[in-house]
Amino acid sequence: MAKKTTTKTKKPKKISTFKQILDFFKNRQTQTVIGSFLVLFSFFLIIAFISFFFSWQEDQSSLSQFSDRAIQARNLLGKIGAKLSHFFIYNGFGISAFILPFLIFLTGVSFLLQTRLKNIIASWNWGLFNMLWISIALGFVEKKYSILSGIIGFEINEYLRTFIGKTGLAIVLTFFLIAYLVMRFRVTPEKVADKLKSKQKEISDNIVDDFSTDELQNSSTDNSNTEKTFEGTNKSEFELSVKNLQPTIGKHSTVGPKKEESQVSFDIEDSTKHSLDPVLKTTEKQEPKDVEIAIEKISEEKSVSENLSERLIKDFGEFDPKLELGNYKFPTFNLLKQYNESISIDPEELEANKNRIVETLKNYKIGIAQIKATVGPTITLYEIVPDAGIRISKIKNLEDDIALSLSALGIRIIAPIPGKGTIGIEVPNKKSTIVSMHSVIASKKFQESQMELPIALGKTISNETFVVDLAKMPHLLMAGATGQGKSVGLNAVLTSLLYRKHPAEVKFVLVDPKKVELTLFNKIERHYLAKLPDSEEAIITDTSKVVNTLNSLCIEMDNRYDLLKTAMVRNIKEYNVKFKARKLNPENGHQFLPYIVLVIDEFADLIMTAGKEVETPIARLAQLARAIGIHLIVATQRPSVNVITGIIKANFPARIAFRVTSKIDSRTILDAPGADQLIGRGDLLFSGGNDITRIQCAFIDTPEVEKITDFIGSQRAYPDAYLLPEYVGEEGGANVDIDIEDRDKLFKEAAEVIVTAQQGSASLLQRKLKLGYNRAGRLIDQLEAAGIVGPFEGSKARQVLVPDFIALEQLLENEKN
Repeated sequence: MAKKTTTKTKKPKKISTFKQILDFFKNRQTQTVIGSFLVLFSFFLIIAFISFFFSWQEDQSSLSQFSDRAIQARNLLGKIGAKLSHFFIYNGFGISAFILPFLIFLTGVSFLLQTRLKNIIASWNWGLFNMLWISIALGFVEKKYSILSGIIGFEINEYLRTFIGKTGLAIVLTFFLIAYLVMRFRVTPEKVADKLKSKQKEISDNIVDDFSTDELQNSSTDNSNTEKTFEGTNKSEFELSVKNLQPTIGKHSTVGPKKEESQVSFDIEDSTKHSLDPVLKTTEKQEPKDVEIAIEKISEEKSVSENLSERLIKDFGEFDPKLELGNYKFPTFNLLKQYNESISIDPEELEANKNRIVETLKNYKIGIAQIKATVGPTITLYEIVPDAGIRISKIKNLEDDIALSLSALGIRIIAPIPGKGTIGIEVPNKKSTIVSMHSVIASKKFQESQMELPIALGKTISNETFVVDLAKMPHLLMAGATGQGKSVGLNAVLTSLLYRKHPAEVKFVLVDPKKVELTLFNKIERHYLAKLPDSEEAIITDTSKVVNTLNSLCIEMDNRYDLLKTAMVRNIKEYNVKFKARKLNPENGHQFLPYIVLVIDEFADLIMTAGKEVETPIARLAQLARAIGIHLIVATQRPSVNVITGIIKANFPARIAFRVTSKIDSRTILDAPGADQLIGRGDLLFSGGNDITRIQCAFIDTPEVEKITDFIGSQRAYPDAYLLPEYVGEEGGANVDIDIEDRDKLFKEAAEVIVTAQQGSASLLQRKLKLGYNRAGRLIDQLEAAGIVGPFEGSKARQVLVPDFIALEQLLENEKN
């Protein structure tokens, strides 16, 4: 054990040093300093580069004598500016070097704004490509203008021309330009064709608009001419109203075709209200003017092809709850022991048992038409088909007689076998085979299962691995006499989940009144366990803490249902899928919800000590907690009706029965006999509703559990265990004398808060001073002992005995004296 502790302490030191370096660069102040430097340095380079083109010839001499302070450089940024400009422009990439300060500026801004590193890397890649391409392309100019391309661009251009010629190099550069446009801006022939079509459509629309305007003008001119020819004394009212209407249409129809109709009808009604003579005179004297119609083009609203969540997934990918422990490794198979699990079939034993069964049934005049044997690890199932006319109940009543003839312990008759037209007789083998945890964990059925919470219990009579989903049970009740395999069964359940579920996906709340069964799981506290705030140990052994934990789980259940309500989903699986798809905003309180498995090792002891205080929250969790991912595993060795009550049984459809001492206990657990006929040592009956399956539980020893927990505990973990909501129970009203020296450091601040609010309660101190419930409760006790608040008064807040700050100061001064 001493060696293990030393290896544990050495490994985190390396990780902590690396973490300190990472934390230094992740620090917001560090990023702000780096970003500011890069932004200012980019401006420095731009000024130096621009100044270089005006002073580079004069500054050639100052570069060779850089350390001579007597020689001054004409560059605006001195010798350093001249040196950098000469290096990047003259010896480098020419005028394309101006891309470099632009890239540095973008990098600095990304540090200041904390944008994604992936986008900056992409910008640098494309920027360097552009620098090189422009530099090589400018290498075609004459040598005296080589400052435009820089020495690198000119030399690469010269070198490539010797192999592929000037024309070949131009083709190669054109190819790279096309590739750049296609890959960077996604330019394709289809997009270019669509752009040209849209341009042609705009031009044709403009031509149509001009043509329709001219046509309307011509038509209005023709109408005015016809009106002149129809002048005279014999004019009807209709002709006059139409004549009066013509200029009005041109006047009011500037909004579009839809508004023309309403305004035309309005003008006709309006024209009939006026007298005809004045209208006739005005129309005869004045000719209607040509008014152009301006048709307003209605632009379609722009639509977005993807919503916000799709854009977030495209930029950042789906939310990964495993990212914080991304390097977590699941336990390996070699941590589990392997046994010789080949089932030894003894033909002589099978033949002898068959003959005894046939002979016993024959003595009671029951004929057998057919018999078949299936050999399992510990049990052999004999399936018989009786002759026609034989009543099944007659065979079932012969259970003890068959057991006597076979001289076997625990004969169980299944009459009939569900789904088959046969009767089953289960007979224990003389040589049983150990079913190892290694064999069921490594099985293909368990490893490839798509269940939410897969549990490998053991192997059936047909030697198949039995895997069930705890999420669909949704709660599991285990019962059996002492020493029949309950603790091993609990370890098998927990080990199954440890081998398949990441620490971010499942959390355990372990209750162990015996204090010794589940202590090994303390090592994985910061990986898999959940506990109350301010609780020292994650595994609960004190009965009073069990009550607080169960009530805390009820609060967690209510909180989760509120989250499901706002997310508009029905269960935790749909909620987590929606959260991973970034459709739920964490700023609104949403978070990834792990499954919570509550394991109670000895339920009968809790019922004896706490009674209704334990039964009520457990019944509430069993009734409601399925949809939000809280599942219960309750084990007890005394399955009496006052322990496993009707409310609990109704909400625990999945039950496991190890060997019990009487048929009454079997009926209490399974609502059926059979558990009293088991042979012990992990032999169990599993009831998932209607069917009852006999299973040999997988064996996992304490050293194996210790290896698994050591393997997980040695890896990087979360800073603390998963914290459950704090439950504020009833406060005790005992007035205890507390020494002044033992007072809390926040005693005076707490007293000031209580006196200011004139309300004495632990919850007030929790909110104002941001404390846990335990510390706030101790402060209330100290304030009561000091005479600042009164005694406990049930659900009411305590009375504050000090009226103001002056009285408080006097009280504290008197205590010191």
